[in-house]
Amino acid sequence: MRLNSRIILHIMGLLLLVNGGFMLIAALVSLIYKDGSTLDITLAAISTMFSGMLFMFATRKHKKEVQRKEGYIIVTFGWIVMSLSGMLPYLFTGAIPGVTNAFFETISGYTTTGASIVDDIEALPEGILLWRSLTHWIGGMGIIVLAIAILPLLGIGGMQLFAAEAPGPSADKLHPRITDTAKRLWLIYVGYTAAETLLLSVAGMSFFDAINHSLATLSTGGFSTKNASLAHWNDTPAIQYIVILFMFLAGGNFVLSYFAFKGKVQRVLRDEEFRFYAGFVIVFTALVGLMVYTQANVPVSEIHPMVMGEGESSFRHGLFQVVAVITTTGFVTADFTSWTPFLTILFFGLFFLGGSAGSTAGGIKVMRHLLIIKNGLLEFKRTLHPNAIIPVRYNDKTVKEHIVYNIIAFFVLYMLLFIIGALVLGLLGLDFESAIGGAASSLGNVGPALGSLNPVSNFNSLPDAGKWWCGFLMLAGRLELFTVLILLTPYFWRRT
Repeated sequence: MRLNSRIILHIMGLLLLVNGGFMLIAALVSLIYKDGSTLDITLAAISTMFSGMLFMFATRKHKKEVQRKEGYIIVTFGWIVMSLSGMLPYLFTGAIPGVTNAFFETISGYTTTGASIVDDIEALPEGILLWRSLTHWIGGMGIIVLAIAILPLLGIGGMQLFAAEAPGPSADKLHPRITDTAKRLWLIYVGYTAAETLLLSVAGMSFFDAINHSLATLSTGGFSTKNASLAHWNDTPAIQYIVILFMFLAGGNFVLSYFAFKGKVQRVLRDEEFRFYAGFVIVFTALVGLMVYTQANVPVSEIHPMVMGEGESSFRHGLFQVVAVITTTGFVTADFTSWTPFLTILFFGLFFLGGSAGSTAGGIKVMRHLLIIKNGLLEFKRTLHPNAIIPVRYNDKTVKEHIVYNIIAFFVLYMLLFIIGALVLGLLGLDFESAIGGAASSLGNVGPALGSLNPVSNFNSLPDAGKWWCGFLMLAGRLELFTVLILLTPYFWRRT
């Protein structure tokens, strides 16, 4: 079967049009704030949209059918094309000089990793700051899901794209039509973003800072408009508690949010993954908060009346950093690597946890961990009763064997790619702590790492080859490995 290359290029053109449209929003903000970058961002938008129109015009006579192979190619190359075009505002304005740095910042944005190479974020023009946040927001729910909502207008079905974009174990659907599913997810996504913006504005953030941090929170991205990230508002606990709430929501399954809005709260509370996800947050917050209170030196704000003392500060910093790392948002209120060696190791372990399936979070995901543990425990029973059929059950339903095998394969590949990733960074000159931290953070789309890449530093110290390598890890992690790695296998390109 030959690849339908025309439909692939046609959808690339569509994605470029969408990307250029979002750039125009950034250009409008630049014009409002008169930051001097309006013309350059507009030129980047026009160049991107013009390229998209050329692609679409040249492939207008295409076969309107997307098979599974085309789906994988469209998703992977779609992210690459979006990242290549998305770096134009940085290059045209000179805000981030050099292709390597501009591409790193862009792919870190779209993959919602939030690792930055910018040393002075507050010196960037407002239009560029918004563009950084928009790359998060576009990538958060998935640019391909956005395309699915538009494709019916072109007479193209999107089921294959959805399968490639969300290859995880969850098969929940809100509606039998995949396009309607995408629209409902986006409605929740937009609603959460608007709600957080309003609450942050009321709590004391400027509207510009509020919208930027809302875009970064709901996408579990982590780009901030301040050099100190959320530590800039350590004297305003209300702001940090609002961000914690929406990070938690963004790290949860958006399907469960839909059920909650429909009044089916019991269905949310009965969900095994949600219970473990919430349980992890509670347990790790209690542990971290206690250790911060008794052993770590965290400054206590005396400005805001909500601050009750060192106990509240310890709890808040512990809760914030636990939620930020588990959901792979990566916002920072303190340098958790400077607290205690035990907590540094603990947070490194949380790099591999991830949020819920069906969320905007990265990482391995709670559901996969849960099913791996369940299958491991059942192996004891199977050893004692080798002839018995003992299936893995999730939410009182039997999990098919091929899903369990897929999850185990994913975990093995994930750990293998982490080890290779750390080895490559070590080969490029990073010390042990920085290499394993950078690899785990990039692959899990976390943002802050360890060593020289710690939460109060950035990735600018990486050599150029290291930035490209981390960009690959970010892409593979964001698309959950198989979608990217399958393109590297000879089998994929054989004609069948």
